[in-house]
Amino acid sequence: MRSFLSSWRFLLSRRWGLFFLAVLVVAGGTWWLGEWQFGRLEDRKDSNAVVRANEERAAVQVSEVLAPGRAVAKDDEWRLVTATGKYDVDDTVVVRYRTRKSQPGVEVVVPLVTTDGTTLLVDRGWYATDDPQIGPDELPAPPSGEVTVTGWVRSDGTGASTAVTGRSTRAIASGPIGEAIGQEVFGGFMALKSEDPAPPEELAPVTLPELGQGPHFFYGLQWWFFGVLAFICFGYLAWDERKNGPRGQRKRAPGRAQSARTQSARDMPPSTGTIAPETNEDAGESRKAATLPNSSGAP
Repeated sequence: MRSFLSSWRFLLSRRWGLFFLAVLVVAGGTWWLGEWQFGRLEDRKDSNAVVRANEERAAVQVSEVLAPGRAVAKDDEWRLVTATGKYDVDDTVVVRYRTRKSQPGVEVVVPLVTTDGTTLLVDRGWYATDDPQIGPDELPAPPSGEVTVTGWVRSDGTGASTAVTGRSTRAIASGPIGEAIGQEVFGGFMALKSEDPAPPEELAPVTLPELGQGPHFFYGLQWWFFGVLAFICFGYLAWDERKNGPRGQRKRAPGRAQSARTQSARDMPPSTGTIAPETNEDAGESRKAATLPNSSGAP
């Protein structure tokens, strides 16, 4: 037992202590991120439940759900409401840079002055155009005269994107649009479902929310897996050091060391030249010297 504990004593070193602390930080972060994804999943389920419940409810008058200066209640999101009034076409506001299937376009928001004098912002739908500042004269006209509209309640957008510039914006918000057109408006807005009477030319309908759960469940599992993987890597590296020692102090394998010595033993590369044979200049010593002829003239 004592030998077993001594073999793991290196884990008490400063280096391994800091390593383990880093693993704890990584594991804690991945656990938090996983919990965050599962929290988003629960929020998505709650939102979907509200949408499904509101889709089955009968339409009510807009004044029963919305009021000027009041934010849309969470349980009223995508509630079906109806209103009667006249469109104020001159104060049309376009929501620029709304792309559908890679095609540029705008959402068309037309104020509807209801019979009690309060204005309801109606998102009538999408129109394909390359001009983000398109004017109301270039857009399909809504029904003239008194019209009854039915649609879904939507919450106001937030942030700097809700600013209105030249009758255009990036996100619909009742406050900034109400100030821009100088009218008292209901909080929130309506995503149009139908108009009575019908318009001469209809816009592309408002897209309804997807009721799927999204990728949050699998993202949460991924983050938790990364946390577990951090502990597995720590355990493997600790086992490897216990078995083979610190990586910087390990001896080379014999075969590799011998190969290295063999390669370094050669001081200089072999010559690829040729050595000329040594010759003698005296005819008597040289094998190539001419033999003196005899008396008959033959060698």
